[in-house]
Amino acid sequence: MSGSSAALGAAPCRFAHYFAICGIDTDTGLEPDELAALYQWLEADRQGQEPGDAASGENLEQSPLKRTFKSKALAHYPENVEWNPFDQDAVNMLCMPRGLSFTTQADQRDPQFHSFIITKEDGSRTYGFVHTFYEEVTSPQICSAMQTLHLMHNAQSTTINPSSTSSSSSSSMDSLASSLDEADPPISSSQRAGGYDSSRDTLYVSKAMCLITPMPFMHACRRFLLQLHRAVMSATAPPLPLESYVHNILYEVPLPAPGRSLKFHGVYEPIVCQRPGLGELQLADFPLSEAFTLLGVENLVQVFTCTLLEMQILLYSHDYQQLMTVAEGITTLLFPFQWQHVYVPILPASLLHFLDAPVPYLMGLQSKEGADRSKLELPQEANLCFVDIDNHYIELPEDFPQFPNKTEFTQELSEVLLSFNISANTGTRPRTRTNPGSTPGTPAKERRPLALRQLEDDGRNGNLAGEELAVLELLQGNATLQRLQALTRRTGVTVARVDALRAGVRAQGSEGPGARTVAEEEELRNAKLNVQLREVFASRFTTMFADYEAFVIQSAPDLESWLTNREQMHNFDKASFLSDQPEPYLPFLSHFIETQMFATFIDNKIMSQWEEKEPLLRVFDGRIEKARLYNVRAPSLRSSCYQRCPILKESAQAIEQRLMKIDHTAIHPHLLDMKIGQGKYEQGFFPKLQADVLNTGPTSNKWSHRTATAQRRKDRHRQQTEHLGLDNDLKEKYMQEARSLGKNLRQPKLSDLSPAVIAQTNWKFVEGLLKECRMKTKRMLVEKMGREAVELGHGEVNITGLEENTLIASLCDLLERIWSHGLQVKQGKSALWSHLLHYQAREEKLGQQQAESPVSNVPERRKSDCCVAMPYLRVSLTQDMRHIQSMSEIKTDVGRARAWIRLSLEKKLLSQHLKQLLSRQALTRKLYKRYAFLRCEEEKEQFLFHLLSLNTVDYFCFTSVFTTIMIPYRVIIIPIKKLSNAMTTSNPWACVSGELRDSGVMQIPKNVLEMTFDCQNLGKLTTVQLGHDNAGLLAKWLVDCVMVRNEITGHTYRFPCGRWLGKGVDDGSLERVLIGELAVSSGEEDSGKGCSTPPLLRSPSQARRISITSLSGRGNKPTSAQIQEAIGEAVINIIKHFHKPEKERGSLTVLLCGENSLVAALEQFFHFGFKAARLFQKTVFVWDFVEKAVAYMESADQMGDLQETVEPLGMTCQSFCRYVNAINSTSRNIGKDGKFQLLVCLGARDRLLPQWLPLLVECPVIPRMYEDTALLRDRTSVNSLIGVLETLHDFPVTLEASLVKGIDL
Repeated sequence: MSGSSAALGAAPCRFAHYFAICGIDTDTGLEPDELAALYQWLEADRQGQEPGDAASGENLEQSPLKRTFKSKALAHYPENVEWNPFDQDAVNMLCMPRGLSFTTQADQRDPQFHSFIITKEDGSRTYGFVHTFYEEVTSPQICSAMQTLHLMHNAQSTTINPSSTSSSSSSSMDSLASSLDEADPPISSSQRAGGYDSSRDTLYVSKAMCLITPMPFMHACRRFLLQLHRAVMSATAPPLPLESYVHNILYEVPLPAPGRSLKFHGVYEPIVCQRPGLGELQLADFPLSEAFTLLGVENLVQVFTCTLLEMQILLYSHDYQQLMTVAEGITTLLFPFQWQHVYVPILPASLLHFLDAPVPYLMGLQSKEGADRSKLELPQEANLCFVDIDNHYIELPEDFPQFPNKTEFTQELSEVLLSFNISANTGTRPRTRTNPGSTPGTPAKERRPLALRQLEDDGRNGNLAGEELAVLELLQGNATLQRLQALTRRTGVTVARVDALRAGVRAQGSEGPGARTVAEEEELRNAKLNVQLREVFASRFTTMFADYEAFVIQSAPDLESWLTNREQMHNFDKASFLSDQPEPYLPFLSHFIETQMFATFIDNKIMSQWEEKEPLLRVFDGRIEKARLYNVRAPSLRSSCYQRCPILKESAQAIEQRLMKIDHTAIHPHLLDMKIGQGKYEQGFFPKLQADVLNTGPTSNKWSHRTATAQRRKDRHRQQTEHLGLDNDLKEKYMQEARSLGKNLRQPKLSDLSPAVIAQTNWKFVEGLLKECRMKTKRMLVEKMGREAVELGHGEVNITGLEENTLIASLCDLLERIWSHGLQVKQGKSALWSHLLHYQAREEKLGQQQAESPVSNVPERRKSDCCVAMPYLRVSLTQDMRHIQSMSEIKTDVGRARAWIRLSLEKKLLSQHLKQLLSRQALTRKLYKRYAFLRCEEEKEQFLFHLLSLNTVDYFCFTSVFTTIMIPYRVIIIPIKKLSNAMTTSNPWACVSGELRDSGVMQIPKNVLEMTFDCQNLGKLTTVQLGHDNAGLLAKWLVDCVMVRNEITGHTYRFPCGRWLGKGVDDGSLERVLIGELAVSSGEEDSGKGCSTPPLLRSPSQARRISITSLSGRGNKPTSAQIQEAIGEAVINIIKHFHKPEKERGSLTVLLCGENSLVAALEQFFHFGFKAARLFQKTVFVWDFVEKAVAYMESADQMGDLQETVEPLGMTCQSFCRYVNAINSTSRNIGKDGKFQLLVCLGARDRLLPQWLPLLVECPVIPRMYEDTALLRDRTSVNSLIGVLETLHDFPVTLEASLVKGIDL
């Protein structure tokens, strides 16, 4: 259906919204760039200087040709578009980010092309494409002003010593600004001699032509502006007045329909563009090949990962277009997600203070050629990804998780690039552009055939192919051709056409009739490469999130209630989603699902039940559906096997078909009804266009009926959706609040940059930080408190160690951003650690360590019943810093700050420490500007209160991360007093075990009840083995408990005993394995009542460890139902243990031997109905019954009775006897209860318990030792117990070395 399509009046369907010209206003003359001076004003004000001089922008030390002068938007057409109001200041600032640039004939004056983007508050984007060129200054006033400035500069530079001018303020922003202004390109001899002399030099000034469009048709806009510039510079006037071409692109060229291509006409040649269909990836016209070539595949994937994790990303290059290409390239690859935070690919010089923003951002900063990166001091670097585009290298944040399957992923991308003959190596030099208008990598001379071919096709311009071919034949092989070209190049008359003819004839000769030209091939090749690279990225997300819908929680009945309660709702089951993922993906995914872009993606999914699907989501869901049709698999069978993109060829074919067959051709430019003689053509000067013809579009055209119909359809749709009862403004307000923390600051407002507006922006940042802190602490609490929190109505149940680590890393990042906000003096990469060092130095200087603070007299673990003899561990911020400073494993300030946060969180002192740090107000005032978060008193108090709430739960985020450091431990043995034998003549020993390792056996000096030892981090403590050698007269020892404290984290563990150690007393044990519980101080019990995490399973209480005789004398026997329930609970706890990820399981010993453990429950089972041997007043233990049973089995075996039994039963008898004898023959003196515990543990490990029980039930010893009502004599109970124990056979039970030491099986 190619053919002439009509003009288009309605702007939403127009290709371009505005055409603008920016440059020097000859009426106002030379004005210093006030915005560039604004930051100097703020700095002068901060330092208490008179800000008046700084605000004027006069900088006499700098050569006038290098200063920035104010540019203005000289004209824009049309005057205004209703749905996209023209922002004059923003367009002017982004067209000329560094203001006007002056130069002379001695310097290069190559035109430059760059693009920019304006992000509105609702997240919608407008694109700008700018062609900047130099125009001769004809105003005598401006020439004389420049001359005067040079004379002043020369006078100033001779009177002032240059060394004194270079001393800059200590502010990080000052050094940033100065690093951008130094390292100017080498100056020419004429500038060195006198800079600018109006009698000798020709002065040129930059001017910019700009097209503003709703969609990023970068190539088409670039070519249109290039042709416009060629028309201005050409010696002959263009075929039509320039107004015709501008009017045509503004009003008569429509946006291509989705899935269609469009041809429209520039000044000299047609331009083709295409738009992807509804099911394809959205339009992205910036060349990804250039982004990959500039950074290399490896680096680009790393920057892409930083973007996904919403870190701060700063791009750095001398070329504006390279900044834009990389920024747009990376954000394009995020499909189906979208960047939700500050996005300023080109940061104007006047907005440098915006780098202080304590939020995730993606910004581009222009560097001067040859500028030194080491001199570029940025306000915050703890979470910054710095991308030096010109030097092809990146700096990544610490603790950076890798993208899943990164090796295979980069390999696939490299193969796609190599298939287009592009090197994929990191650090490849970028291709240089030979012509500002040419596509990167396309030599200018190869582009000419496209112009010629299409001009020949276009008979309206009277280009006759035959005549020009004849001309070429005459010139072919002529020796004077080169001289003729050299001569005519200065005039610009014919050389372009000659070049085009030569290249065109070559192309036609080699390709035959109807073939595409080299330039067309190049454009097609770029489009195909773009889409194939993007498909590889999209394919990764389709694979990773193929089952995401199964984890979306749809909880609200309608849109209004969902929007109203958005913050309280959990929309995605993160724990279940992560448990379904392959192990290698977890470090990345656990961070990614906490980001704003993922939250917004899930929000869009939920809202799609009530509204039309968001376009990216629609495409993504369509792809998942398609993948399911081709690849049916169960969601539980996830593997980390890499799947390549299956649709590379078909995605490229769709674009090729569109570009080969043009769907629409726009109206040709034509003469307008305008006054003759205005805008008279003058070579080298852009004329003043006639506004009256450009401010209004054509009144009647074929499109108006179509747009009116579309408008009516929209009105009907709006009326249908109004039944939702949500006012649009209200909905927008909810959406902003529901989705964003800083989304309303996606781009600084460029139109008003007064100090008051900057202060308001910073205030928004402060509010955003406080809100983020509230949400993060709430999430950390809710996740950690588990079931209790759910009962209180807070949401999801469980949290994995991986999630906890992610949340804490996120808190560390937030604290770094808070401490970086409004920083005066930057020292080191971590603002928090820098502040702590200042505090430490000041405290040591004042000698205040002993009486450090009003809160230092509050002990960290107060005395209570559970930690009687432990000496106080004093609260000390500087002491905790010294612990961190002594850790040789941590090499950087950022790492030290994170370790300190983790330690303070684990000690429940984070809020208290930070309050102490900020109580030194003189120090805070010295380090921070007035607007900084830390100097906003009310917000600071709320922030500390939110952190205080984290004290209600137990974290082990320091102990579990720094697993190899040396830690001092303190051990105290507490005997039972008044029962004598607090002291013993024997030689005691102890061995402390934790989840990571054990301390080894340590001899305890005689009669010493307290000792300290240094050991590699044991992790959470699980058991203490305590024993003695039975030497001397007083060889009996009655121990109440053992206390062990980690002297760095302050965690104190209590290991209850309540039993004798000695021969001939109790069960005759000389050593016991004690199970630990975390001791809670009385202060914590009060503050955390009802909301602390459930206590760890504690060791068996004294009551259970008492012999059968005394137990039967008590009146608190458990019932048979209670015993069976306890066994079931114990087995379920073990099964749950194995269902957790391996790194998060904790101690199995506690579940086997602690309170409510399997051993405890089985002891109760065996005790029930046990006969008391009161006649002989002798204590009888379950182990006595076990030994008698073994004695019977062995005697029966010798007499041959067992030979008649079934073979498996005989084997079971032998195994049971072998295990019991091995336990009895061990060199350890573990006592009778200890031996029974060991038998149960070994039986559980080797899956033998269910086989041993029938043997004991059949044994004739049972009637002598058990009552008729005993559980062991009840067949139903025994069979039920066997069934329960068999469920443990599926799990690999491993026993701690402390339990099985000395057992030889």
